Amino acid sequence: MSTFQKLKDLVAATEADAIAFHTKNNKAAGTRLRKAYQEIKVLAQKGRAEVSELKSKAGK
Repeated sequence: MSTFQKLKDLVAATEADAIAFHTKNNKAAGTRLRKAYQEIKVLAQKGRAEVSELKSKAGK
């Protein structure tokens, strides 16, 4: 569950950069947003692996 919480926290922390990039055309915020999207992708993949592992253990 900690991966899910980390994912939620990262999305919440990134909201200000998303708003700054989309509404104010702040290019530095866009760079931070792209970095955050990459981190979100990595965390999501890790979460998928954890879920698959737990499902396979529960089936045994």
